[in-house]
Amino acid sequence: MVNLYVLILAPLVGFLINGLMGKSLPKSVSGIISSLAVFVSFVISSIYFFGFVGGTQAPIDANVFDWITAGETKISFGLLLDQLSGLWLMIITGIGFLIHVYSIGYMHDDENFSRFFAYLNLFIFFMLLLVLGNNFLVMFIGWEGVGLCSYLLIGFWFKNQAYNDAAKKAFIMNRIGDLGFLIGMFLILFYFKTLNYGQLKEALASTQASHGLLIAITMCLFVGAMGKSAQLPLYTWLPDAMAGPTPVSALIHAATMVTAGIFLIARANFLFSMAPETLSFIAGVGAVTALFAATIGVLQNDIKKVLAYSTVSQLGLMFLAMGVGAYTSGVFHVTTHAFFKACLFLGSGSVIHAMGGEQDIRNMGGLKKWMSITFITFLLSSIAIAGVPPFSGFFSKDEILAHVFEANKLLWVIGSLASFLTAFYMFRLVFLTFFGSFRGTHEQEHHLHESPATITIPLVILAVLAVLGGLMGLPEFISHTHWLNNFLAPIFPHAEGHEHMAISTEFALMGLATALAVIGIGIAYSLYVSKQQLPAKEGELKGFSALVYDKYRVDELYNAVFVKPIAALSSTLFTIVDKALIDGQLVEGTAGLSMNLGKRIRSLQSGNIGFYLLVMVVAISLILAYVFI
Repeated sequence: MVNLYVLILAPLVGFLINGLMGKSLPKSVSGIISSLAVFVSFVISSIYFFGFVGGTQAPIDANVFDWITAGETKISFGLLLDQLSGLWLMIITGIGFLIHVYSIGYMHDDENFSRFFAYLNLFIFFMLLLVLGNNFLVMFIGWEGVGLCSYLLIGFWFKNQAYNDAAKKAFIMNRIGDLGFLIGMFLILFYFKTLNYGQLKEALASTQASHGLLIAITMCLFVGAMGKSAQLPLYTWLPDAMAGPTPVSALIHAATMVTAGIFLIARANFLFSMAPETLSFIAGVGAVTALFAATIGVLQNDIKKVLAYSTVSQLGLMFLAMGVGAYTSGVFHVTTHAFFKACLFLGSGSVIHAMGGEQDIRNMGGLKKWMSITFITFLLSSIAIAGVPPFSGFFSKDEILAHVFEANKLLWVIGSLASFLTAFYMFRLVFLTFFGSFRGTHEQEHHLHESPATITIPLVILAVLAVLGGLMGLPEFISHTHWLNNFLAPIFPHAEGHEHMAISTEFALMGLATALAVIGIGIAYSLYVSKQQLPAKEGELKGFSALVYDKYRVDELYNAVFVKPIAALSSTLFTIVDKALIDGQLVEGTAGLSMNLGKRIRSLQSGNIGFYLLVMVVAISLILAYVFI
């Protein structure tokens, strides 16, 4: 248990050191302390993880202390370390450590260097708390903590109002989802008298819970997951989160925050499996989100925005997997996605660093000439996300689509189309950024260079993982055993193999998925390399293309339907209730009445003794008359 406490608290210690003493420390020391704090957590996570792999580590479920006691209801602050949380710990701490190392080079010139690392450490701490809690309340504390840290990190360069707006947008939209999570917890606590995962599982097995209640609870929890993992309609905050420094984008999009919604459903799989209607809804939302975001990514020109919509789309595929009951497949894609998406975001940061802050791919081109390491790692990760064998993304994405094919052919078509578009827009990004001739300014070309080792080494490590990460989930007809299925069997007791699917069908699906990826890459090559076509300039797109380029004007719709009416209502209530009623009538009216009454009474204090005697005589007379008459 001591090791577990150190695992959780090490990033918190790093936060306290940098938060309290960071300004007095050299930048290099501040970055090293923060990175070492996460590395300590990674080492301990590795010990636990490989203990689970080797069968020497038993799950840990311990109540640290009694937290809330109300009548028969008792909620403890407890920790749960099992195969699922162990895998997530490896993702959080491993990729988190690489991002910390990357940040030492990327943020070196920032005047608030120590504050940045303090926020990163705090973010990691809350994410660890989220995945290690043994009940929904501890998870919720971590859940809210990463929401707070995302606000601080997205708006890190707060002197820019646009960045502040993006941070506020992320915070508010996540609070909408969090309300659903909170209501779901209240329902669980009210009907089952516990928030502990194990106790809830036992209660569900021993009592006959209403089907409608289970649907209500799971739908509320899914609303929370929608907000945190950026699914329709609560997705618009994630692309705007690109306002933060690039390491923040990698941390939020790849390893931590956006995977929290997936983790919630995976952890509560026993609950969601009892509400098939909710699972169907999750699958539908995931499929639509995957395709919707992919279409937007096709026309984006900001290198980080393309990756942001890619994240939304890939998260949609993960939810699609969860919705058809393929929990292991969803977790598999979470893992591979963490590898290649972290590499892609950090690679985009390397490009932006070399380009002097430029993010528009229309002003790039030919960068492979100057940035060979960044190019190779970016290319390998793009092949992985496109789903080309034998790279990691192929195996995880193919497994999801195979399960979806068995469950719902229409959703399979939607998921396959989203995957095809992913291959196209990712290689559109690769070709426009690294191929052809340079389209930037002479000054930018003069300063082009490969990034320092603190940036390129994490890229190389992540690229290797993006290539080899699929080995943990090789199909059974290749490896005779699905390692990840076996590893997560205690969490997801029903194996998710394809024993009932013909080998020919599985090969056909794999071949089709590969063909779609290759066709998407080929179309991108034809347009942007062979024909050297450039994206349209601002205002040149017409019709549906313009609508897609403007992200279907969803933000404008939300602004018109929700933001402006709420702002107008707030302004009206402020004018009528606050200023006119409370300030005008209650506060100022009461004050005015008191002042007027005081003036009237004060007029009686004239200093005329004769008048005082007259008043006394009159008063005494009235008292005597009342008593005797």
